[in-house]
Amino acid sequence: MPSPAQTAQRPRKLARPATTALLAEVRSAEQVTPNVRRITLGGPALADFARRGADQWFRLFLPRDDQAEPLLPSTVDWWPETLAMPDDVRPLVRNYTVRAARPELPEIDVDFVLHGDEGPASRWAGRAVAGDRVGILDQGVTFDPPATADWRLVIGDETALPAVAGILAESPADVRTLAFVELPTEADAQPLTVPANTQVTWLPRPHDTAPGALAVDAVRDQQLPSGAPYAWLAGESAMVRTLRRNLVREHGVHKSSITFTGYWRRGVSYYT
Repeated sequence: MPSPAQTAQRPRKLARPATTALLAEVRSAEQVTPNVRRITLGGPALADFARRGADQWFRLFLPRDDQAEPLLPSTVDWWPETLAMPDDVRPLVRNYTVRAARPELPEIDVDFVLHGDEGPASRWAGRAVAGDRVGILDQGVTFDPPATADWRLVIGDETALPAVAGILAESPADVRTLAFVELPTEADAQPLTVPANTQVTWLPRPHDTAPGALAVDAVRDQQLPSGAPYAWLAGESAMVRTLRRNLVREHGVHKSSITFTGYWRRGVSYYT
């Protein structure tokens, strides 16, 4: 058994903002890597979309095939309101992260990992053109390292790359940060703003390798720094669960020093 790592002050649970859904319009679409398409969303309503932090995420409301725009809930109790809508007009709801924000315009960039027509979000993003309309609902952030953390560990896959990019760009230069990012191909790596004292390891995934396996192996074999850690894990659900378990059992990281989020689940189209 490893000796227990020092424990940073327990991260506080961040409350989600009490906001309502906003209508947004596609401004542009660009294929940035082989498997990622970047959609820029804008419109007057986005003036009310407040920038909150490095890994800010939101609910994306997609229209049904016969709709020009999604029917949006109008209150902060958006989920019961959405469920009460008739099936044929209820919007499809998925979760995404802000890749970049330009509040002065106002615009946000959103990176979509494409899987052909496997899921509704990938299908929509692959066909999106300027003028298409969707809804967004701010859900805040999850990355919240305590000031007492001596170093940080950031791990994600291709779906978490927007959040990883934001986290690293805002990381202080005097705090050591290790980042591991698993990707479908080497060509899916993106330029990152990385401060001093930050190390990024790209993990291109061979075709015959299950999603998450490379990240799990890389962290299992990694000699982690001493001191009180803060770990942020996001991506495929089984990968995230395994990473958290290994950090606790094999590296002695306390559970309270880990923030983890399953963005999608292999074989379940709901998460695409």
